[in-house]
Amino acid sequence: MYLLPKRRCYVQVILLLCSRFLERRVQLFISNYSYLEMKIINCIAALRSTLDAERSAGKRVGLVPTMGALHAGHLSLVNRCVEENDVCVVSVFVNPTQFNDKRDLETYPRTLEQDCALLEKAGCRYVFAPSDEEMYPEPDTRVFDLGAVATVMEGAFRPGHFNGVAQIVSKLFTIIEPDRAYFGEKDFQQIAVIRSMTRWLKLPVEIVPCPIVREADGLALSSRNVRLTSEQRRIAPVISRTLKESCIFAASRTVEETKAWVTKTLNEHPPLRVEYFEIVDATSLQPIRSWDETAGAVGCAAVYCGDVRLIDNIKY
Repeated sequence: MYLLPKRRCYVQVILLLCSRFLERRVQLFISNYSYLEMKIINCIAALRSTLDAERSAGKRVGLVPTMGALHAGHLSLVNRCVEENDVCVVSVFVNPTQFNDKRDLETYPRTLEQDCALLEKAGCRYVFAPSDEEMYPEPDTRVFDLGAVATVMEGAFRPGHFNGVAQIVSKLFTIIEPDRAYFGEKDFQQIAVIRSMTRWLKLPVEIVPCPIVREADGLALSSRNVRLTSEQRRIAPVISRTLKESCIFAASRTVEETKAWVTKTLNEHPPLRVEYFEIVDATSLQPIRSWDETAGAVGCAAVYCGDVRLIDNIKY
């Protein structure tokens, strides 16, 4: 189609304006995308400064504390944190003070590069991956009054474990000052301990428990699962299967009969070896002797599969 010179000029001006507008939109998109890129921070001072700026802009901060070696269970916490907060922070730190077994600390998997790739895809904004020296420039000698929730089960079989958990989580809460912090219910007792610590220190953090994520065969996801041999991995789902079946068994049996049945059933499947199986009140975590003692009972188990220690729980 032929255009008069004057009209051609108008068209050229319009096309030029459109091209500049589109160019500006592309620049803005690139700018926004780079702003949303995940950042890895190793320094406490840098993280505090960064999060202070986020809070000054009115943003709510969520935290997912981890020791790395991330799996779908961790990512379910991250996904929820991203959905419920403006800023998602994930800490990746293998905390030495919560290990009462030196070999367990040495063999704990460390996969920071893979972890960061997963976190970026999940929409995490900041990864806090400090060194031991950054978190503990001096030995942490604090002893926490965590109450009765920390004295049973894990507290009895892993002396000092929960004090170490309280040390690192309290440090993270103080550094990051999250509005919410997310924890998986596989570590059911740990959630109660962290709530106790938060009350004791009067920290304004909402503790958000999240459901256990399982493999298709029922095995609770754990970073330690990678240490199972193929035969151990085949047997390990017996733990969750037995706990599930115990709900049916418990309907017509006493608490003690249920505990004995679960322990016996698991020990009949080598290389499984029960360290403890306890049925407790869901709030106080104190062992119950009768179903009438509580409105909510939880069965908590720690079971060795070979030399790999696995934990799981079931709500009755």
